[in-house]
Amino acid sequence: MYDVIIIGGGPSGSSAGRRAGKLGLKTLLLEKENFPRYKPCGGGLSEHAMSYLDFELPEDIIEWEVTGAKVIFKDQSVNVHKGHRVFALVSRNTFDTFLLEKAKETGIEVHTGEKALSCREMSDFIEVDTGEKTYQAKFAIISEGAQGLVKTCVRPTDNKDEYGICLVTEIPAEEREIEERLGKTLELHLGVARGGYGWIFPHKTYYSVGIGGVVNDFSHPKESMLEFLKKNGFSGEYKLHGHKIPWGGLKRKVVGSRVLLSGDAAGFVDASSGEGLSYAIRSGQLAAEVIAGICLQGKNLKDLNEYQALCRAEFGTHLKYSLILSKLIHSFPERSFKMFIDNREILDKYLEVMDFKIDYKDYLRWALLNFKLR
Repeated sequence: MYDVIIIGGGPSGSSAGRRAGKLGLKTLLLEKENFPRYKPCGGGLSEHAMSYLDFELPEDIIEWEVTGAKVIFKDQSVNVHKGHRVFALVSRNTFDTFLLEKAKETGIEVHTGEKALSCREMSDFIEVDTGEKTYQAKFAIISEGAQGLVKTCVRPTDNKDEYGICLVTEIPAEEREIEERLGKTLELHLGVARGGYGWIFPHKTYYSVGIGGVVNDFSHPKESMLEFLKKNGFSGEYKLHGHKIPWGGLKRKVVGSRVLLSGDAAGFVDASSGEGLSYAIRSGQLAAEVIAGICLQGKNLKDLNEYQALCRAEFGTHLKYSLILSKLIHSFPERSFKMFIDNREILDKYLEVMDFKIDYKDYLRWALLNFKLR
């Protein structure tokens, strides 16, 4: 009988595992893949996300540092830079493997290559079935990502109004070429997918190029991606990888009787930018802390609901208003995109949101006061 079983070894599961191990919980982490494994993602890691880690990232994990963004809409663009690093670019295969190793350091039990198939809540414990055996624990944290199905023991899968779809590829390039093209800048392309955007991110040996949008309005993602690649000078044959991104800010059930959902499984993703790493890391940590309070400090089982309150207090308002901003922008795309291009202050302030210097609520209030948005 474990104290907690964690399903998923990505950033949220690994962060939950490290915190659980450090707090003294008897922990089993189940991950379906053998690490390192490929993960489709642009790899943008904000300073805010890194602030949650209780260790420094090695220099070889951080492949590129970004201080600004270039936003492009049709034949216009605007370039804004801060005087400090806003994002670090990482490859998810190496970053996720490193986080999992940091979780192992705390002495937790980790099984990779073992897929959780189901999770059942009993009155006094939970059971998790894999292809190999059945495990029991007092609690479970489900950190399986957006596409997993084990989380349906707590809530139904998202419908098509509640998530987006992204396509991403990696295009090999020399470091000098990447430096000349992008420098310390991310490229964001507006108007290429309804409800989303296209991106070109610098990495040490490749560009991460992708496009994402609302699934209901993104009927031909492959064709749109191929057009985006061609338009930006990438004419080779590239393998495309697709994945779902839940819209953050929606009301979802994330607490069962003995199960907590974290990260993408809980829907904790910025609905405007699609960034989810910071919320994945922090929600995993909070889930472990709440369970430790019950197992080790004698708190009541009802205190499991404290997890939802803690997540709401930490980033709930931020995610709620990221959804409001996303809906506002994509209800009036031409006008909104033009405002981004014509007023560099709007983009400059948006980078402060990405850096968590201000939240989306304050950003919207600032925009309303300064630009008389209707």
